Amino acid sequence: MKRRLVDIAHARSGDKGDRCDLGLFAPDAVTYAVLKREVTPERLARHFAGMASGPVELYPLDNLLALKIVLNGALSGGAARSLRSDNLGKCAAAALLRMEIELPPDLVIPANAGIQKDA
Repeated sequence: MKRRLVDIAHARSGDKGDRCDLGLFAPDAVTYAVLKREVTPERLARHFAGMASGPVELYPLDNLLALKIVLNGALSGGAARSLRSDNLGKCAAAALLRMEIELPPDLVIPANAGIQKDA
């Protein structure tokens, strides 16, 4: 079944220059294994195609049950050069959590996993 990441994970984001850093956090080891399998640099590049013009870097942080994602060329030159009126990288976590992935049918979604349910 397809579900949005918001239903199973938490995310944080920030910006530095023209790079956006994202952290995607799983509530448990089973969910983390699903994230590692489903959230790939290729899928992230497609999901952020309208935002990131550079390569997408992905680093598994097994000890934290998290993925570190770096979107290069994502901030129109960075805060000092951009004409964007939003908070640059700060809103990218919300965009990441809208990404849909395939979940195994037997995955139990913890009650505290996502920010919202069935939105």
